[in-house]
Amino acid sequence: MALAKRPPLPVILVANELAEGDVVFRTATGWSLDHRDALIAGNAEAADALEAEGRAEMAANKVVDAYLVDVVLGETGPMPRHYRERLRVLGPSVRSDLGKQAEIAGQARTALNVSL
Repeated sequence: MALAKRPPLPVILVANELAEGDVVFRTATGWSLDHRDALIAGNAEAADALEAEGRAEMAANKVVDAYLVDVVLGETGPMPRHYRERLRVLGPSVRSDLGKQAEIAGQARTALNVSL
């Protein structure tokens, strides 16, 4: 079986928290709901370490579907390059006036328009 292709650097580790299902981002001390707290891997060794942490956390049943996401680095922290991942940063899209979307609406909506 072929190995999965790694996204271009820099990358962050994204997963879903097992108990609540929230999108979470790996930090130096655990997991955060805020992508701005994410640990950024800028080289292959750091990316390997993040992947290993993701596998360990999945094996411990703390998160599911942990994977690396390529990001652009901005003034407010890492922002995923791909639209799907940017939507995950925003949270559920059915009510932009509630929850995570309401908290980071201005910053995240502006970031959706970042030129790559």
